[in-house]
Amino acid sequence: MLVPTKRLWFLLALGIPLALGGIVVPGLERIVLAYDVGLGVLFLITGLLTKRLDVVTVTRRIDPVLSVRQPNRVELWVENASESPLEVMLRDEAPSSMLCDRSEFHATLRPGDAESFAYTITPTERGQAEFGDTWLRTLAPLGLCWAQVRLPNPGVARVYPNVAAVKEFELLQNRGHLSLIGMRRSKIKGLGQEFESLRDYNDDDYRTVDWKASARRGKLVVRNYETERNQAVVICIDLGRHMMAEVDGVTKLDHVLDSVLMLIHAAERQGDQVGLLLFNDQIKKYIAPRKGRAHTALLVDALFDARAEPVQPDYTAAYSYLTSRWKRRSLCVLFSDAENEDQATDLVSALGPVRRQHKLIVVRVSDPALRELRSLPMTTQKAMFARTAGLWYLLDRWKAEVVLNAARITSLESEPKDLAVTLVQAYVKVKERALI
Repeated sequence: MLVPTKRLWFLLALGIPLALGGIVVPGLERIVLAYDVGLGVLFLITGLLTKRLDVVTVTRRIDPVLSVRQPNRVELWVENASESPLEVMLRDEAPSSMLCDRSEFHATLRPGDAESFAYTITPTERGQAEFGDTWLRTLAPLGLCWAQVRLPNPGVARVYPNVAAVKEFELLQNRGHLSLIGMRRSKIKGLGQEFESLRDYNDDDYRTVDWKASARRGKLVVRNYETERNQAVVICIDLGRHMMAEVDGVTKLDHVLDSVLMLIHAAERQGDQVGLLLFNDQIKKYIAPRKGRAHTALLVDALFDARAEPVQPDYTAAYSYLTSRWKRRSLCVLFSDAENEDQATDLVSALGPVRRQHKLIVVRVSDPALRELRSLPMTTQKAMFARTAGLWYLLDRWKAEVVLNAARITSLESEPKDLAVTLVQAYVKVKERALI
């Protein structure tokens, strides 16, 4: 395929003054016709003389797990199998749903060599996206046209929640820098952990004193405990209408899924079993608690295309389904959004039978814009109404939290940027206090 260049269009435009001159000098327009035909012939001849591009092969390399709203690297390997150098323009077709920093490259390919070109894509939504082909152009002699060829290079990318944050958490944990994201180590306070060893007393809780060992040694000795492993964490995610609301242009469900990945990773590092329940007015997916890397991959794969729907969630049916299939006491983390007293009352009613068997945490996503509205100066009538509406909505959410706390259900509410850290800290606290 031949594509005209700017040079060709410029040369054709030079014929316009000659054509206009035919008004004054009759017959001058015939020169323009010959001029244009000559350019057309040169266009075709130089295009046919252009070096063949079928000697070039392109391979695209992408990470099989892409993170939503994060830059992800894409690498193109281009190989010139001919015996002469090629000066080419390269353009890759990234999915239209992704933001791309650049997709066109200019390069000189040496004979028999392969070169790599990299760019980044930022997916705006989770799910499956398709890459198109790669287009290659080389300039013809005289620069009148580009010889263009389409190299078949289709590909499929699977966009997951923010997996990059989990990798960063792992890196900080290995380096001992978790305080950089607000996490701090705390002493174990519970008595329900597994016995590890004995040590000398040092202003410890008297309940940890081993009196028999102290009598044998003639001094006070306390027991060391380690956090129990092989416990169960069941993550329940509401895919109903409450999770369709947006915070900073991103749905609450997407913020939740980012934090869920962090919780799954933390539980996996602690050796606990993790299960998953996706529901709205019906059960969408259930994965029984297990542990291991293969099971973690199964959980993550179940999250990548989860979608909230404009329906009312059925909490009673969801937890009846769960309790009929999982009897063991567990930590159940429910991600939903009770926005007012009535919704919280319905939620408590549905969770009544469950909270006697499991430790429950209800996680809600708050909007930082509400905090801004609360401090908005009332200089105009519009600002007054906005601040009043924000305070009214905050009061409703506070009443919902009161209902949950009165039912002895732990309520955890956080803004998106702090949600993952707050959630992991709550999980660690439950483990330390042996509440499951």
